[in-house]
Amino acid sequence: MDTALLERLSNAYGPPGYEDEAREVLKAELEGYADETHVDKLGNIMFWHKGKKGKPLIMLAAHTDEVGFLVRHIEDQGYLRLHSWGVVPNLLPGQRLLFRGKKGDLKGIVGTKPPHIMSEEERKKPVLLDDLFVDIGTCTREEAEKRGAFVGMTGVFDVEFIDLGEGYVRGKALDDRAGCYVMAEVFKSLKDSPYNVVAVGTVQEEVGLRGSKTAAYQVDPDYGLALEGTFAVDMPGMAPHMVPAALKKGPVVTIADASVVVHPKILNTIVEAAEAGKIPYQFKKIPSGGTDAGSIHLTKGGIPSGTIAVPCRYIHGPAAITSTEDIENTIRLVKAFVERISKN
Repeated sequence: MDTALLERLSNAYGPPGYEDEAREVLKAELEGYADETHVDKLGNIMFWHKGKKGKPLIMLAAHTDEVGFLVRHIEDQGYLRLHSWGVVPNLLPGQRLLFRGKKGDLKGIVGTKPPHIMSEEERKKPVLLDDLFVDIGTCTREEAEKRGAFVGMTGVFDVEFIDLGEGYVRGKALDDRAGCYVMAEVFKSLKDSPYNVVAVGTVQEEVGLRGSKTAAYQVDPDYGLALEGTFAVDMPGMAPHMVPAALKKGPVVTIADASVVVHPKILNTIVEAAEAGKIPYQFKKIPSGGTDAGSIHLTKGGIPSGTIAVPCRYIHGPAAITSTEDIENTIRLVKAFVERISKN
């Protein structure tokens, strides 16, 4: 696969509520394939493919936001204090962060006390967000503000996408820019098809599945399918029953999670499409987390919905690793699902 689009999506800046850059990447890629493009008041972007009358309308949803940070305080010494969107504190010490300041981008690092002066008690103490601070290279609050820092400034991990070779890639925000990539490739492949599809780049998924709720209300589809980057935990020390998904085993199909019990028609159609097309797939073994399907299926009178995801190691951290083989098979399965559900 050509990873250029995935690279642009991964590198795009887009914490919850500030998804403009990621949205523009999708717009540049898909607007020419769409019969209609619309951005709603919250920032969801919708691409419509209008097929034959009488066929069901399918909503594909991939969220454009990523885990990130909000500056809630600036210390007198110029350090920043953070609120976290989707990142647990123990992943943060020493990490590089990127902020959008009033005068341009600001780069910083989550400060750490040198081990030379840490007590034994400090070494064992759990990491708390309230104890962490970000150093952007200033010594006073006035200096930080002069450089463009402000309370309410947002940030993300400062990580650039890279092709690791041999079919593996690494980048930030693969939850859910991997899903955005899948959605884009599927939508492009359906340009001359008879199917009715709306591809939606949703906003604010990481803070409560918010954009997909308002988008689904507007689209009012017959079926909904969330496209995700989900957690693969095929790593040392994990018991088999605690590995929800693994790399190189195909797209991850949700049966249930914390936000949705997948409608039987959706689940059965996904499995039938995979088996008919000899597409490898795996079930998500741990029913935790949530996706846009959680809000789509509760819209209006109810919309049968499900989730297909790309397995990604280390999501909700600085960077994730995934397999291009899994991405390509996810594209194949989503397209096969659209074709099959449209004929039922």
